Amino acid sequence: MQIPDFKLEKTLLKNGYDIVVGIDEAGRGPLAGPVVACAAFLKDTPSQYSSLKGEKEAMWNLVRDSKKLSEKQREEAFEFVMENFYVGIGVCDHKTVDRINILEASFLAMKKSISKLKIKNREDKIAVLVDGNKIIPNLSMEQEAITGGDRIVKVISAASIVAKVTRDKMMKEYDKKWPEYSFARHKGYGTKVHMEALEKCGPCEIHRQSFAPVKKYSNNSTP
Repeated sequence: MQIPDFKLEKTLLKNGYDIVVGIDEAGRGPLAGPVVACAAFLKDTPSQYSSLKGEKEAMWNLVRDSKKLSEKQREEAFEFVMENFYVGIGVCDHKTVDRINILEASFLAMKKSISKLKIKNREDKIAVLVDGNKIIPNLSMEQEAITGGDRIVKVISAASIVAKVTRDKMMKEYDKKWPEYSFARHKGYGTKVHMEALEKCGPCEIHRQSFAPVKKYSNNSTP
């Protein structure tokens, strides 16, 4: 099991950066609901955490790729991240996804998440580490795209957990309004259960009409 570390954060801070921000998103692939991004940076210096043992070490080890955690582990890690990181959350709803496409909506959600970070000193030199192979367009801060960053960089792992848990909670709420789609189970992804519901009921209000599997059933819509 790969545990992300603070190696890159330490290097950047040593090289003159004041803040190292990790960014990740959740919800690019689903057929329904929003895309959610999180930007996160440590409240204290990485060196304070790198030699921890015991219960704290176990919790820091949970701060890893959210896809490798169970739902219970993600929720525990979420609380821990919220205690130890400053976070900003950005959301773009299904309408925005349909209007500007999912990639651009993801970038917009990321920009929103950065804008919500509590950065006290505007003169701070900031490095932004983006999970994936693309940097955020038209962002004035220095950036680096890191493929598989949520597996190797701690601040990106933290962001991935917050984005995932936040979006999952939103989809559970949508499940209460549209229980026929079982959003709480699959979070909007194109599972067999979801596709069967789409075929039977057609898309609901939060389905992404620009996505081909949704278009296929758009003539049979649930209000």
